[in-house]
Amino acid sequence: MTAFVVRRFVDRGLLVDLSANPDGTLHHPGQVEEVCRREDLADLVAADTPLGPEQAAARLGVRRADFNHMVRLGWVRSPQSVEVRFGTSRAGAVNVALYTTASVDAVPAEHPEVDWEQLRTVEKGRRSPLAALRPQSAPAAA
Repeated sequence: MTAFVVRRFVDRGLLVDLSANPDGTLHHPGQVEEVCRREDLADLVAADTPLGPEQAAARLGVRRADFNHMVRLGWVRSPQSVEVRFGTSRAGAVNVALYTTASVDAVPAEHPEVDWEQLRTVEKGRRSPLAALRPQSAPAAA
Protein backbone atom coordinates (compact mmCIF):
# COMPACT_ATOMS: atom_id res chain seq x y z
CA MET A 1 0.00 0.00 0.00
CA THR A 2 1.44 3.39 -0.98
CA ALA A 3 1.70 6.49 1.18
CA PHE A 4 -0.82 8.12 -1.17
CA VAL A 5 -3.40 5.42 -0.35
CA VAL A 6 -2.67 5.70 3.39
CA ARG A 7 -3.28 9.48 3.18
CA ARG A 8 -6.61 8.83 1.40
CA PHE A 9 -7.51 6.36 4.20
CA VAL A 10 -6.82 9.15 6.70
CA ASP A 11 -9.00 11.51 4.62
CA ARG A 12 -11.78 8.89 4.64
CA GLY A 13 -11.54 8.51 8.43
CA LEU A 14 -10.38 4.89 8.21
CA LEU A 15 -7.08 5.75 9.90
CA VAL A 16 -6.03 8.51 12.26
CA ASP A 17 -2.67 10.17 11.68
CA LEU A 18 -0.94 10.40 15.06
CA SER A 19 2.12 12.20 13.68
CA ALA A 20 2.82 15.92 13.64
CA ASN A 21 5.34 15.36 10.84
CA PRO A 22 3.93 16.57 7.48
CA ASP A 23 6.38 14.31 5.60
CA GLY A 24 5.32 11.10 7.32
CA THR A 25 2.50 9.39 9.13
CA LEU A 26 2.18 7.38 12.30
CA HIS A 27 -0.78 5.11 12.93
CA HIS A 28 -1.98 2.98 15.82
CA PRO A 29 -1.13 -0.67 15.04
CA GLY A 30 -4.57 -1.84 16.17
CA GLN A 31 -6.26 0.55 13.77
CA VAL A 32 -4.01 -0.63 10.92
CA GLU A 33 -4.85 -4.27 11.72
CA GLU A 34 -8.56 -3.43 11.70
CA VAL A 35 -8.31 -1.81 8.25
CA CYS A 36 -6.23 -4.75 6.95
CA ARG A 37 -8.96 -7.20 8.02
CA ARG A 38 -11.63 -5.44 5.96
CA GLU A 39 -13.13 -7.64 3.26
CA ASP A 40 -13.32 -4.65 0.93
CA LEU A 41 -9.67 -3.63 1.42
CA ALA A 42 -8.66 -4.50 -2.14
CA ASP A 43 -11.52 -2.37 -3.52
CA LEU A 44 -10.58 0.53 -1.22
CA VAL A 45 -6.94 0.38 -2.29
CA ALA A 46 -7.93 0.17 -5.96
CA ALA A 47 -10.24 3.19 -5.62
CA ASP A 48 -7.49 5.25 -3.99
CA THR A 49 -4.69 4.23 -6.33
CA PRO A 50 -2.99 7.37 -7.65
CA LEU A 51 -3.06 8.31 -11.32
CA GLY A 52 -1.04 11.02 -12.97
CA PRO A 53 -2.79 13.22 -15.54
CA GLU A 54 -1.58 11.12 -18.50
CA GLN A 55 -2.79 7.92 -16.81
CA ALA A 56 -6.12 9.54 -15.90
CA ALA A 57 -6.68 10.67 -19.49
CA ALA A 58 -5.81 7.20 -20.78
CA ARG A 59 -8.16 5.58 -18.26
CA LEU A 60 -11.01 7.79 -19.53
CA GLY A 61 -10.01 7.17 -23.14
CA VAL A 62 -9.57 10.89 -23.87
CA ARG A 63 -6.69 13.13 -24.88
CA ARG A 64 -4.63 14.85 -22.20
CA ALA A 65 -6.01 18.21 -23.42
CA ASP A 66 -9.55 17.00 -22.73
CA PHE A 67 -8.57 15.82 -19.26
CA ASN A 68 -7.00 19.23 -18.59
CA HIS A 69 -10.40 20.79 -19.37
CA MET A 70 -12.04 18.42 -16.88
CA VAL A 71 -9.62 19.65 -14.22
CA ARG A 72 -10.27 23.30 -15.19
CA LEU A 73 -14.02 22.67 -14.97
CA GLY A 74 -13.63 21.21 -11.48
CA TRP A 75 -14.91 17.78 -12.52
CA VAL A 76 -11.91 16.07 -10.94
CA ARG A 77 -9.60 17.38 -8.23
CA SER A 78 -6.15 16.38 -7.16
CA PRO A 79 -5.84 15.59 -3.45
CA GLN A 80 -2.04 15.58 -3.70
CA SER A 81 0.87 16.33 -5.97
CA VAL A 82 4.38 14.94 -6.07
CA GLU A 83 7.62 16.52 -7.15
CA VAL A 84 9.20 14.76 -10.10
CA ARG A 85 12.83 15.50 -10.91
CA PHE A 86 14.43 15.25 -14.29
CA GLY A 87 18.16 14.64 -14.01
CA THR A 88 19.97 15.48 -10.79
CA SER A 89 19.10 19.18 -10.55
CA ARG A 90 16.13 20.66 -8.70
CA ALA A 91 15.88 23.09 -11.60
CA GLY A 92 14.38 20.21 -13.57
CA ALA A 93 11.75 19.45 -10.92
CA VAL A 94 8.04 19.82 -11.61
CA ASN A 95 4.97 19.15 -9.49
CA VAL A 96 2.67 16.49 -10.92
CA ALA A 97 -0.92 16.33 -9.70
CA LEU A 98 -2.20 12.90 -8.65
CA TYR A 99 -5.83 11.86 -8.89
CA THR A 100 -7.61 8.92 -7.29
CA THR A 101 -8.81 6.17 -9.58
CA ALA A 102 -12.30 6.43 -8.07
CA SER A 103 -12.55 10.17 -8.77
CA VAL A 104 -11.44 9.67 -12.39
CA ASP A 105 -13.80 6.73 -12.90
CA ALA A 106 -16.73 8.80 -11.55
CA VAL A 107 -16.42 11.63 -14.10
CA PRO A 108 -18.47 10.09 -16.97
CA ALA A 109 -21.35 9.10 -14.69
CA GLU A 110 -21.36 12.55 -13.05
CA HIS A 111 -21.44 14.30 -16.44
CA PRO A 112 -23.97 12.53 -18.66
CA GLU A 113 -24.42 15.77 -20.61
CA VAL A 114 -21.12 15.02 -22.37
CA ASP A 115 -21.15 12.87 -25.49
CA TRP A 116 -18.35 10.60 -24.24
CA GLU A 117 -18.26 8.55 -27.44
CA GLN A 118 -17.69 11.70 -29.50
CA LEU A 119 -15.15 13.09 -27.00
CA ARG A 120 -13.13 9.87 -27.21
CA THR A 121 -12.88 10.17 -31.00
CA VAL A 122 -11.70 13.81 -31.27
CA GLU A 123 -8.52 13.80 -33.31
CA LYS A 124 -5.24 15.27 -32.16
CA GLY A 125 -5.00 18.95 -33.09
CA ARG A 126 -8.78 19.46 -32.97
CA ARG A 127 -10.40 21.73 -30.41
CA SER A 128 -11.91 19.93 -27.45
CA PRO A 129 -15.71 20.09 -27.12
CA LEU A 130 -15.03 20.81 -23.43
CA ALA A 131 -13.13 24.02 -24.27
CA ALA A 132 -16.34 26.04 -24.60
CA LEU A 133 -17.70 24.93 -21.22
CA ARG A 134 -17.38 27.18 -18.19
CA PRO A 135 -16.97 26.00 -14.60
CA GLN A 136 -20.17 25.93 -12.62
CA SER A 137 -20.24 28.66 -10.01
CA ALA A 138 -20.89 27.67 -6.43
CA PRO A 139 -24.49 28.15 -5.28
CA ALA A 140 -25.05 31.39 -3.41
CA ALA A 141 -25.43 31.06 0.35
CA ALA A 142 -28.89 31.91 1.64
